[in-house]
Amino acid sequence: MIVGIGVDIVDLSRFAVSLERTPHLKERLFTEWERDGAPATLAATFAAKEAIAKALGAPSGLEWHDAQVRHESSGRPYLLATGTVAAAAAALGVVRWHLSLSHDAGAAIAMVIAEGEG
Repeated sequence: MIVGIGVDIVDLSRFAVSLERTPHLKERLFTEWERDGAPATLAATFAAKEAIAKALGAPSGLEWHDAQVRHESSGRPYLLATGTVAAAAAALGVVRWHLSLSHDAGAAIAMVIAEGEG
C-alpha cells in the first residue's frame, strides 16, 4: 500500500550559486557521507530530501540529516531514515522506501514512494 508519494525538482545553476554563496549550506543540508558529491549529485540529493518530506505529508520538525541518500555498489540510490524522519515514517506505517534520482538539462529531480504494509 502506498502511504505517500513525493517529487521535487531543483534548478542546478541556482543550487550551485546557493552552495557558493552560503558556505555552511552543505553542512546544514547534507550528512558527511553525502557532502563529497558533485553539484548535480548534491542537487538530486536535496531534491530527494524534499520529496521525502512531501511523501510524509510535510510534517514539521524533520531534520535534514535524518534523511540520508546512499547508493548501492550498482549505483542504485536508497534511503536511510533515522531520527525525526524514521519517527514520522513509523507513525504513518512506512516500511519501505522507493527512490529515483536523475539530473539532466539543468535540473535534478527525485521521486520518492513511501510504502506501508497491507
